[in-house]
Amino acid sequence: MDIKYERRKKEGKPVIAICYDFDKTLSPDDMQAQGYIQEVYGDDISSFWKESNEMAEMNEMDTNLAYMYKMVQEAQGRIVFTKKTLEDYGSRVTLFPGVEDWFERIKEYGKEHGVIIEHYIISSGLKEMIEGTSVAKAGVFEKIYASSFMYNDRGVAVWPAQAVNYTNKTQFLFRIEKGVLDVNDSGVNNYFAPEDLRVPFRNIVYIGDSDTDIPCMKLVNSYSGYSIGVFDNSKLDKTKVYKMIHDNRIKFFAPADYTEGSELDNLVKAIIDRTATNEILENAHFDCKKETDSNDANKRNNRAKQQRLDLILSLNGCRSFTATHTVIKDLNNYDNWEDDEIDMLLDIALSNNQVRYILNDFDVKAFYQSIIRQMTKENEKSQKINAEFK
Repeated sequence: MDIKYERRKKEGKPVIAICYDFDKTLSPDDMQAQGYIQEVYGDDISSFWKESNEMAEMNEMDTNLAYMYKMVQEAQGRIVFTKKTLEDYGSRVTLFPGVEDWFERIKEYGKEHGVIIEHYIISSGLKEMIEGTSVAKAGVFEKIYASSFMYNDRGVAVWPAQAVNYTNKTQFLFRIEKGVLDVNDSGVNNYFAPEDLRVPFRNIVYIGDSDTDIPCMKLVNSYSGYSIGVFDNSKLDKTKVYKMIHDNRIKFFAPADYTEGSELDNLVKAIIDRTATNEILENAHFDCKKETDSNDANKRNNRAKQQRLDLILSLNGCRSFTATHTVIKDLNNYDNWEDDEIDMLLDIALSNNQVRYILNDFDVKAFYQSIIRQMTKENEKSQKINAEFK
């Protein structure tokens, strides 16, 4: 059964997609360490991650699949591990300053400047926990791409449905670029002309904090987008962002402070301002390109029409059967004949003896049958020629 997925088309206004990692980007700590691990495992949070990573290494296992398995394992006999349970844990997650009103405020700023702002999560964390946060419940995200569980008929998590790691994060940027947002829609592999991309990479902003964000940051950077590294201002540790600048992974860094007037706030607003102006130039370029392509197509059509006319005149001037067969062969290289051209060809078949005498030769007959089929309605000339065919 073919499933029809909803796809977003290019808007009348430019769209900026701001994509966020979650842990240590919007929240100061790993989401699992803000309630879940303490309740089912104890306060030794580092041991949970150590055991999870060891399990991954011993089994050549994806680290995200490992922590998801360990979460299910540790929950047994302690809590009922359902989607609602995870959402409840998500509701306890702490957010960086200003995050609560950031998304609507930035969206409004974009609206004031003629730019549509869309917010996306691309995270290795848990989708269910992110959906439990206050900001997600407010509906600020267009899409949340994150690891998630499959649930049995009792609503209990039993298996990973999605495992988002640092390398496969990049696929979601291409989905956003093309407006093909559903994770199962293979249309993301379709070709889109540059002028038809809904959110070209130059209009994508990626905000992250660590090595797991590097593939996305590098991709966005490579295609003239904006990658921003953030750090916890309370710790004043810029080691990671310095390294990402040195390695050309990011263009900018700022404290993870989302309040109005902050360094990050001013930076994103400057990107919006620049995009509003830049898209005027991009649209002007595409208009010029479209006009040029149309002019080239007209030239090709005119050249082809002249070539067809020359061949029609050559056919009418044929004085031998050999010459007639040669011209017919050349005429067969063309299709989509225009009405006036068909009419001239029919006249030649009826009036030129060199053509009429060999109408039933295979190549001549096939050519005339072909052009008659292209007629919207047969006329007296075409009927006379059909009558000649044996």
